[in-house]
Amino acid sequence: MNDSQEKKAGGKRLGAGRKPGSGLYQEATTVMRVPASQKALLSDLLVSYAQQRKNLDSPDAFELPEQTTRPIALPLYQSKVPAGFPSPADDHIETRLDPSTYLIDQADSTFFVTIQGESMIEVGLMPGDKAVVDRGKSPVIGDIVLAMIDGEFTIKTLAKQADGTPKLLPANASGRYAPLLIQPPMQFEVWGVVIGSFRRFR
Repeated sequence: MNDSQEKKAGGKRLGAGRKPGSGLYQEATTVMRVPASQKALLSDLLVSYAQQRKNLDSPDAFELPEQTTRPIALPLYQSKVPAGFPSPADDHIETRLDPSTYLIDQADSTFFVTIQGESMIEVGLMPGDKAVVDRGKSPVIGDIVLAMIDGEFTIKTLAKQADGTPKLLPANASGRYAPLLIQPPMQFEVWGVVIGSFRRFR
């Protein structure tokens, strides 16, 4: 074997190994020694952790309402036509509606987040929608909330487990998303109540 062959053998190869962001946990991994008797338990715990992260559907793009926007009042027609255009006649106008006033109760405590994922599609929250979140409202069971779990945000329906501790429910009957059960030592906080949403089609 010559010198060039010896240099090629062994050692770290450029581009070898798992790519960053790949694998079950979508992040870098490290080697750790654990007691043999605890290996199965820790493996199950890590799988459960990865499943919790998959169920989060963390929202994106936190935004504040524009404070300098002038109030506007657009016609709100009486017509309840499912997919038609309402009559423009004045006697069909029920009232005038300011979209900002309709969507926002307390401007100082309200912000928007962009929905990611499909875990809440059955309550009408679709990917790309803007959810209206009010931090000034006290959450109650059944509210859709923006919550933080172990430093990551998610939007789910607030509920309770049998022992009274919180759980977060998805709204997607596909079975792809499981309830998020809040258990020690998880860090959990409700950041606000989702009071509405909006989207654009073009």
